[in-house]
Amino acid sequence: ARRLRAVPPPCPVTAVPQVTVRDALNQALDEELERDERVFLLGEEVAQYDGAYKISRGLWKKYGDKRVIDTPISEMGFTGIAVGAAMAGLRPVCEFMTFNFSMQAIDQVINSAAKTCYMSAGSIAVPIVFRGPNGASAGVAAQHSQCFAAWYGHCPGLKVVSPWSSEDAKGLLKASIRDDNPVVMLENELLYGVPFEMSEQAQSKDFVVPIGKAKIERQGTHVTLVSHSRPVGHCLEAAAVLAKEGVECEVINLRTIRPMDIETVEASVVKTNHLVTVEGGWPQFGVGAEICARIMEGSAFNYLDAPAVRVTGADVPMPYAKILEDNCIPQVKDIIFAVKKTLNI
Repeated sequence: ARRLRAVPPPCPVTAVPQVTVRDALNQALDEELERDERVFLLGEEVAQYDGAYKISRGLWKKYGDKRVIDTPISEMGFTGIAVGAAMAGLRPVCEFMTFNFSMQAIDQVINSAAKTCYMSAGSIAVPIVFRGPNGASAGVAAQHSQCFAAWYGHCPGLKVVSPWSSEDAKGLLKASIRDDNPVVMLENELLYGVPFEMSEQAQSKDFVVPIGKAKIERQGTHVTLVSHSRPVGHCLEAAAVLAKEGVECEVINLRTIRPMDIETVEASVVKTNHLVTVEGGWPQFGVGAEICARIMEGSAFNYLDAPAVRVTGADVPMPYAKILEDNCIPQVKDIIFAVKKTLNI
C-alpha cells in the first residue's frame, strides 16, 4: 500500500496588532515620561480624571502630582507656566482640551514660545509640545470646530505636526517631545477611538516618526491626493472607489504641516501630472493653498496637465445641524468629484 506522506500544518499567520490612536498617544506619553524625568504633562483634567479624552489614562497614578498636573480652566495661565518651565530646562507637554481654546493662550504660544529662540540669538531653547484635538468633531458647532493647521503653520519658530494613524500619533508625539523647538501637535478627536495596525517596529520604545517627512500611503499613477489628519482616510476611501473605475490615486499623508515636505509632493506630481489637496480647514490661506503655491513656484509646475484642485471645508462658521455640518466637511464623494474634474472624466 502506498504510504501517505504527512502534510505539515500551515504556518500560523501572525496578525499585526491593532491599536487605537488614543492608546498610541498614551503609550508615547508613558514611554517619554519614563525615559526623561524632565518631561511632564499639564492641562485641564489630565491627572485625576485620566484626561478629557482618556489620553493620559493611568499616568497620574503611575507618575504622581509632579509629573502629571491638573490645571485650572485658564489656558493663558497654564500655557505661560509651561513655556516658562521649558525655558528653565524642563520639557512640558501642554494639553489643550481642544485647540479652539488655544486662542486664549495664543500670545504665549506665538510671542513667547515660537519667537524666543530667535530673539535670544539661539541661547534660549523652548522644548515644549502643545497638543490636543483640532478641527471639527461632531455636533460641537462653530466655536469648537476650527482647524488650526494653517494658523500655526503660518508662524516661523514653530513646528506643526498633524497625525492620521496610530503610528503617526505615537511616532510624532515622541519626536515632538524630544525636539528642542516648540511643537504644535494637532490631533483629531474623531480618530481617538479608531484602531490602526501598528507594526512591531512602532511598538518599540525607540520608535519615532521624523518631523518634516511625509508618507505615501498608497502608490498611484494618475493623480496625487495630498492630505493630513482625518481626511487622509477619506482620500484612501476615495482612491479605493476610483481604482474600480481604472483611476489610480497616489495618496500622500503630510504628517507635518511645518516644515512641509514639499519634495515628496513634487516627486509625486512629476509622476502623476495632477494634484488634488484635501483638508478640513477653511479654503482661504489654507494648507492646500500653500501646497498649490509651492508647486506652482517650483519645477513640478511644468509637469501639471491640469490646474490643481483644492477640497476644503466650507467657507462658513461650522453649523450645528448635522446635515449642514456634513455638507461643510469634505466627504469621500467630494474627493471623487474633484479627481474626476481634474482628470476631465
